[in-house]
Amino acid sequence: MIPGGGQPDMQQLLQQAQKMQQDLAAAQEELSSAEVEGQAGGGLVKATVTGSGELRALVIDPKAVDPEDTETLADLVVAAVQAANENAQALQQQKLGPLTQVLGGGSGIPGLPF
Repeated sequence: MIPGGGQPDMQQLLQQAQKMQQDLAAAQEELSSAEVEGQAGGGLVKATVTGSGELRALVIDPKAVDPEDTETLADLVVAAVQAANENAQALQQQKLGPLTQVLGGGSGIPGLPF
């Protein structure tokens, strides 16, 4: 309900929507350049991903490499990448969460990536 029973100020609503859109774009840009790490095997395998989940680097300690047991190494790589992606999702929630709450949770709003 609008105080005084008047109509909403459409110009003000449009300005607020434009500001939220700019804030969302800035947060998404920040996420795409931010890097987070995940690791497995006590640090034997480390994966670095962007805040948007793009794999940027993978570091494997030579101690993790056993030619007789490549399966364990593969499991460590998968676990490190999953840990990095979980950290990226936490960063996304931190950066985009407040914006999605303002926008009604983001569900069902066309054009929004969440």
